[in-house]
Amino acid sequence: MVNQLFGKLANLEQVEAIALGGSRAGEFYDEKSDYDVYVYITSPISEGTRRGILEKYCGYMEIGNQYWELEDNCVLKNNIDIDILYRDLDAFCEGVADVAEKYRAHNGYTTCMWHNLLTCKIIYDKSGRLKKAKERFDIPYPDQLRDNIIKRNTNLLYAAMPAYSLQIKKACARNDRVSIVHRTAAFLESYFDVLFALNRQTHPGEKRLIELCRKTCALLPNNFEENLDRLFHDMAGNGDRIPDDIDEIINELKKMGF
Repeated sequence: MVNQLFGKLANLEQVEAIALGGSRAGEFYDEKSDYDVYVYITSPISEGTRRGILEKYCGYMEIGNQYWELEDNCVLKNNIDIDILYRDLDAFCEGVADVAEKYRAHNGYTTCMWHNLLTCKIIYDKSGRLKKAKERFDIPYPDQLRDNIIKRNTNLLYAAMPAYSLQIKKACARNDRVSIVHRTAAFLESYFDVLFALNRQTHPGEKRLIELCRKTCALLPNNFEENLDRLFHDMAGNGDRIPDDIDEIINELKKMGF
């Protein structure tokens, strides 16, 4: 059924490539794993056309969501979720080049799109441009990018005036629980960006980060998982300890020279 859907999409004039991402692009998935599908287009496909194709295969559809990228979020008739994202390949590659070739660091998740390109499974590639893009960016992790990510995100963790650790401590002093959660989430975004950069690993996204760090990162702070577990435990019921938990995570990072 999914292959038939891919075939219908590939027949559209505007579609130049289709790629599968997420767990379905690798070896570690099961029959319930979602489908993350990236459709690279040369011009927009009307919602009516997309709906006409998807309704043959989907029991539920949300067409044209734009909360992050333009996408159709659906449930296949076998009850498996499928997210179909529509992208311009040139614009996407410009964003990847900004990171991989121009070494621009972000506030967390810096290399996610680069990772997405490198790890996607090509389903259809009309002129081979997606394959060429994968080859272009299949390069060693640049030292300058690594340094830029670490500098920017360690500043956000603890070194700059607006550092997340300082914001978390202020929120704890006020017992502002919404702000504590919000700023701690941002702290963790920068923390994991530093860890993946330190290990010259592209960032895999927001899911299973502790597990993936254990599998792919040779360099991790002492008590990496224990300190995170303590933070999560205290966020659930011992807010007075959160500043100490944050300090401990930072101190172990500093011991590594960062």
